Amino acid sequence: MTQLSAILIGANAGLSQALALQLAQEGVRLGLMAADPKGLEPLLPKLGDDTQVVAIDIFDPEGCRAAFDQLWQDLDGAALVIINTAAGGLDLELPWSLDKQIIDVNVTGFTALANAAFNKMVAQKYGQLGCLTSIAGERGGPQVAFHASKAFQQNYLQGLRLHAQRLKLPVTVSDIRMGYIDKMQGRGSRFWSASLDTLARQTLKSLRKASHTAYITRRWRFISWLTRALPEFIYNKRKYK
Repeated sequence: MTQLSAILIGANAGLSQALALQLAQEGVRLGLMAADPKGLEPLLPKLGDDTQVVAIDIFDPEGCRAAFDQLWQDLDGAALVIINTAAGGLDLELPWSLDKQIIDVNVTGFTALANAAFNKMVAQKYGQLGCLTSIAGERGGPQVAFHASKAFQQNYLQGLRLHAQRLKLPVTVSDIRMGYIDKMQGRGSRFWSASLDTLARQTLKSLRKASHTAYITRRWRFISWLTRALPEFIYNKRKYK
């Protein structure tokens, strides 16, 4: 691998596109995995000519793994893999269809790809896996399956770190915990939200530091601490909005 390469999974997301732009500006060769490759057409002229785009269906985990393996081979490996795929939704009736969709994406699809990336890095003997999770995973909440699925992701990533340490390999696994950015933007809060460029810049800075856990934006670390510190009888009185 003569040029530094990175794979972004879930490339249709706005933050993923901002990450791709910043990485391309640094001369990184990109492989983008997206549900809607046509949606990336306006972005591609701003990236390198050697950028590769692969279509995936997150509801087909085996197909995702096969597509990842092929992209990895085409790029001759990658130093960085970023996973940014998530499903959520609030329905106080708690329909099984919604919970299943969230589990299919955030648990099954996520694990299929994180597992594939980690094993490729083990075989390569180096690399960094960065996954965008959420502070929602630190405690249960109204989006029951979403909170639970993010907790699964965070625990899975910690397990991968344990395996990397056991194998004594320089494989870094980073858990990038996003604050409730979209919700705060919807409420018009500038303090608790940020532009996509800022989110991407802070994310890449945390990855360069090889942080095992980071909060984006950084001030959400305080909210994380406060949420975990609240006693049950207070935490459970929150209003669902």
